[in-house]
Amino acid sequence: MEPVLSVVQILISVILIFLVLLHSGKDSGLSGAFGIGQSGSSIGGGSLVERNLDRWTIFFSILFVLNTVVLLKI
Repeated sequence: MEPVLSVVQILISVILIFLVLLHSGKDSGLSGAFGIGQSGSSIGGGSLVERNLDRWTIFFSILFVLNTVVLLKI
């Protein structure tokens, strides 16, 4: 069970890193290359894509924490 959860942890980590890099920062960073942060407001993410990106990032962050806790309990 531990090797399976370890592989899942690595996959979640890679996905989470990718999602965080897609977020627009002050300079619009990597997300500007994909057109994500161009027309949104600065408060709360204006476009539907930004809101969905926020939701997916939170979802994978929670999965990461839960998987970490399970791995520590094993």
